[in-house]
Amino acid sequence: MKGTAVAHPIQGLLKYHGFRDPELNVPAHDSISVCTAPSRTTTTVEFGHDQDSVTVDGEPIDKEGADRVGEVLGLVRDQAGIDSGARVVSENTFESNVGLGASASAYAALATAGASAAGLEPSRDELSRLARRGAASAARSVVGGFAHLRTASAPQDSVAAPIPAGFDDDVRIVIASLPERKYTSRAHATTPDSPYYEARLAGVHGTASDLRRAIRQGEFDGTFAIAERESIELLGVTMTGPENWLYWRPETLAVLETARELRDRGVSVYFSADTGATAYLNTTAAHVETVRQAIEAQGISTRVWQVGGGVEASTKHLF
Repeated sequence: MKGTAVAHPIQGLLKYHGFRDPELNVPAHDSISVCTAPSRTTTTVEFGHDQDSVTVDGEPIDKEGADRVGEVLGLVRDQAGIDSGARVVSENTFESNVGLGASASAYAALATAGASAAGLEPSRDELSRLARRGAASAARSVVGGFAHLRTASAPQDSVAAPIPAGFDDDVRIVIASLPERKYTSRAHATTPDSPYYEARLAGVHGTASDLRRAIRQGEFDGTFAIAERESIELLGVTMTGPENWLYWRPETLAVLETARELRDRGVSVYFSADTGATAYLNTTAAHVETVRQAIEAQGISTRVWQVGGGVEASTKHLF
């Protein structure tokens, strides 16, 4: 039996580096994100094979990815009483490993397709928990829209929940594509050694509360102003870790300055970046063309995305 699922990647709004429980992928603190569409990952899983095989966009997955896939599929096998290998084929409509949240959609789609292929019918919380074992961001991709993943001392309580927002339809996300391979696992390992990491932890729960409130109250500017500050703070603690890892490029900083200049002219637009050089510019339908043209004038290619929904099963198998 085959299972197929489609999931959207995420843009981190309140991001995390470091783990409370690295073995079970429980983040060090709460995190909040928004799914981005029409970018998507489609994954098909079929059990009954001699061993696991995983291809992404036509290429075999690397060892780190294979281990994470095996972690998720192992949990599915345990629940379903399956002892065979699985064939996994995954395709993306966007680049991976450049800071566009591909791990989120990858493991949300994998968890959903794997559960379906095994004949399981997990609840949303169970699916979020399963996807989290591949990537914590995937727990939020399962939910879709604006989503909040809580950390927890009991790993079973670390699941994502939606945050109702009244402005989803008006959000436009201009992607400023600056491809440069990123290594989030490296950031998770080294950032907690920054001398400023404890100060971040001390303030992050207040930030989470402010961000949830802004989203629920439909405050576009309030929501994405926090996301912009968060991106700068995340860079600060990452580059002051022991490896002094600076993952922005000069063009990334130029995009941030462009957002500030446009705001001075009355344009509602806010910069955001995850762990990578590629930048998001969060704006509204009324201003999206102004923002897009300002970025493309710098020789940077763009795409325009919107808020995406949660993971969905599909009957359109990849093999």
